Amino acid sequence: MKVVVIISAIAEWNAVKELYPQLQVFQYPYGEAAKLNLNGWELTLYHGGWGKISSAGVMQYVIDHDQPDLTVNLGTCGGFEGVLDVGEVVLVERTFVYDIVELMGDLNILDYYASTLALGWLPDPVPHPVRRGLIASADSDLPPEKIPYLKSKGAIAGDWESGALAWVANKNNARLLILRGVSDLVSEQAGEAYDNLAMFEARAKEVMEKLFIQLPDWLNSIKR
Repeated sequence: MKVVVIISAIAEWNAVKELYPQLQVFQYPYGEAAKLNLNGWELTLYHGGWGKISSAGVMQYVIDHDQPDLTVNLGTCGGFEGVLDVGEVVLVERTFVYDIVELMGDLNILDYYASTLALGWLPDPVPHPVRRGLIASADSDLPPEKIPYLKSKGAIAGDWESGALAWVANKNNARLLILRGVSDLVSEQAGEAYDNLAMFEARAKEVMEKLFIQLPDWLNSIKR
């Protein structure tokens, strides 16, 4: 099985390079990529960058260039306080994009860019504890005042990339596994990592280490 791993934020990518100093790093059109042998799995890692634009481009690049059997996105997310705890892993089942504002008519953009990931190829039970759910994406850290609205739509966490990755994957009928570790919590009043980049970077490293330790178990368990 040919597997590609997309890593989005620079803090997440730097954490992986620190965890695996033997990485064979090379350049591709969107930045850095690397080869990693992880417990016998020959993986290609791509730093996808943050936000919807680069994520959509990298996802299409991976599909066209690598033609993988499976693309995995590993990264962090902001969990909603009272719903998730720091360190929990979210298995993303559905995504939507919430920062597109349309004022000329009712184009139903929320539904247009929403995606449901077909995950029937995963084992039951999955190899590690996860919280299955919906993640909300935007080119923005989670605004505390938006939390009630996002909760009303069923979201349990937010990030910058999952919505774009899932949408492009579905357009190509490509298998995508998104696993996001909760690096910080956001309430209706504040986000604990806001104005605290050092906290996010430290927790991002913890999340990436955990996800990469667990990744071979996920790959070994997948129905071919």
